[in-house]
Amino acid sequence: MKLDNIISKREHKTIYRDGDKCIKLFHEGFLKADVLNEALNQARVESTELNIPKIHEVTMVDNCWVIVFDFIEGKTLRELIDENPKKTNEYIDLMIDLQIKMHSQKCPLLTKLRDKMFRKISLTDFDLTIKYELQTHLEGMPRHNKVCHGDFRTSNIIVTPKDELYIIDWSHATQGNASADVARTYLLYLLADQKEFGEYYMNKFCEKTRTARKYIEKWVRIVAASQSVKGNPEELDFLTRIVDVVEWE
Repeated sequence: MKLDNIISKREHKTIYRDGDKCIKLFHEGFLKADVLNEALNQARVESTELNIPKIHEVTMVDNCWVIVFDFIEGKTLRELIDENPKKTNEYIDLMIDLQIKMHSQKCPLLTKLRDKMFRKISLTDFDLTIKYELQTHLEGMPRHNKVCHGDFRTSNIIVTPKDELYIIDWSHATQGNASADVARTYLLYLLADQKEFGEYYMNKFCEKTRTARKYIEKWVRIVAASQSVKGNPEELDFLTRIVDVVEWE
């Protein structure tokens, strides 16, 4: 295992390429449970019809946990957008089509999205009245069992030279209501101060799936609350303001 070709560096983790393998090294102190959960999620999603890198090994190197999986040759949709900004909407359409395909899949062993969000809302700093309201709202939402990525964005989609689309980074994967997954992607655009593209994404997704926008918006407060648990200080104020909104108009 060679750790000399860095292809990406993020907070708490570094990603290397070693031939046809990708090595994700989690920095020392990263929780073992989180590493194993990510590997397990990805291994479980391998049973679906989606293109994802296959897990080969979970091990330790110098007291750091490592996940080894297929290296996928190509560029992320984020990179393609940066290179061709005039084609942003076209690439967002590709992302939406892939997300719709993902939501058509079932993976019964994944954690239930509802349970995860209920637990995360309990861990927030909101007062008990708001927590109760959010959890009651969550319990009243329709129960589905679709594969949800939890962090579906252009930087987590790789386009190969053969125009195949691969989805990476399954650490937040669950099974549940697809509209919660869409609400999360919409929030990512807002947090990145890309409201124009967020609106295009939301409206286009609703058009393609014949989903009422109001229905997805009902998930936005719930998703914002759950995201606030690990949200960075810059995001927290924005997420809190969304949660404080009683109803989306």
